[in-house]
Amino acid sequence: MAKIEHQTLNDRAYAAIKKGLMSGQFKPGEVLTIRQLAHDYGISATPVREALQRLVAEHSLELLRNRSIAVPILTLDKFVELRRIRCLLEGLAAELATPHFRDSDLARLESTIVEIDRDIKDKNAAGYLKRNEKFHFVIYERAQSPHTLQIIQDLWTQVGPFLYCLFEDTGYLREANDGHRKIVTAIRSGKPEAVRDSVVWDISEAAESLMVRLREMEAEAALKNGPTLQTAPRRSRPAAARSPSGQGSTARR
Repeated sequence: MAKIEHQTLNDRAYAAIKKGLMSGQFKPGEVLTIRQLAHDYGISATPVREALQRLVAEHSLELLRNRSIAVPILTLDKFVELRRIRCLLEGLAAELATPHFRDSDLARLESTIVEIDRDIKDKNAAGYLKRNEKFHFVIYERAQSPHTLQIIQDLWTQVGPFLYCLFEDTGYLREANDGHRKIVTAIRSGKPEAVRDSVVWDISEAAESLMVRLREMEAEAALKNGPTLQTAPRRSRPAAARSPSGQGSTARR
C-alpha cells in the first residue's frame, strides 16, 4: 500500500506542475527549485524531483548546464510550429466535441467568460490565464478522445508560460473574450465545422499578438548580445614565399 501511495503522490506532483505550466503560473526562463515547489504543494522533495525529471523528458522543462531545471524560452520559429499544430488538433477536438455538449457545459463556458471579463477589468493576469485554460479544456474534454486531449495538454505546457504576454497587449485584451463568445455561439448552432473554425480563429488572434512580442524579445536579445563574432578568413601566403613546386618551402637564395 505504501508503494501505491508513493506513486500516487508522484502523479499528483506531476499533474500540479504540469497544470501550472498550462495555466501560465510559471514564466519562460524561470528556474524551478525542488525545495520551493515541495513547500508550495505541501509534499516532500522526492515526488517533486521525479515530476520535474519526467517533465524534462517530455521537453516541457529543460535541464540547464548547471543542472538547474527551468521553463524553456520559446523561439519565434518554434512558436509558429506550435501554433500550426494547435490549430489542427484543437480545431479537431472542438469539432469532435460538438455533439457531446450539454447545457451544463454551456453554462460553465458562459460563466467563465464573465469571470474573464472581470479578470481583465481588475488586471488580474493570473486569474485570466487560469480561466482561459479552463475555458478551452471544457471544450476539449468533451471530444471523448483521450489521446488527442493528452497531446493538446502537452502543447499547452509549452505555450502556456508565454501566454502571460497577452496581458501586456491592451489592444488584444479589449477583444480577448470575443473569440470565446464566438465559440459559444458556434456551439449553440450545433455545427461542428463552425465550432472548429471559431476555436482556430481564437488561437490565431492570440498568436498574432504573441508573435509581435516574440519578435520584440528576439530583437532585444540580439541587441543585448551584440553582433556575432566571425572568424577572419585565413590569408594566403605571399607568392614569393612559396616554392616553385607548391610545397610551401622557402626557396634558397
